[in-house]
Amino acid sequence: MKSRIAYVNLSFFAHATEDQEKVLAAARNLFPSGYADKVTFSRSKLNGEYNNPIIFFKAQVREPEIIRSLLLNISSNLPLTDKENLTRHLNLHLDGGNLYLRFDKQEAYRGRFKICMADPIRIHIRFKTSDPKEIRETCREIGLLYEEGIR
Repeated sequence: MKSRIAYVNLSFFAHATEDQEKVLAAARNLFPSGYADKVTFSRSKLNGEYNNPIIFFKAQVREPEIIRSLLLNISSNLPLTDKENLTRHLNLHLDGGNLYLRFDKQEAYRGRFKICMADPIRIHIRFKTSDPKEIRETCREIGLLYEEGIR
C-alpha cells in the first residue's frame, strides 16, 4: 500500500463560531494515537462573505508509515454503511489518480468517523497511478471498501 500512495493532503476550515483547537483536535482524531503529533497543520487567515474570520488548516503527509496508520485507522473505524456507499460510488470520489473523501468534523471530534458533504475535513489521497482498477484494489486492501462477508 505505502508504495502506491504518493501523499495525503488534509484540509478544513474553522469558522468564527467554532473553537479552532477543537476543530484541529477533530482532524487529529483521524490519526491513531502516537501519529497525530507527527503531522503539522499550517493555518491561513481568510475572511468570509460577511468579513467574518475563517481559519484554513492544511497539512500534507508524505511519510509512508504515517499514511498507512492514517488510512488503516480510518478504514477500521468507518461505518459499514459508509464503506458500502464508497464501494458503490467510488468513481464519484476519483479524479485521475486522486481519491477525495470528506469527513464530518463534529463526529471526528467525538472520535467517530462518518463521510459527509457539508463543512468537512477533506482528505485527498494522491496515488502513484491513475488506473481506477489499481486504486480500487488498493482501497480494498486498506479496508476502505466493503467486501461481502467481512464485517
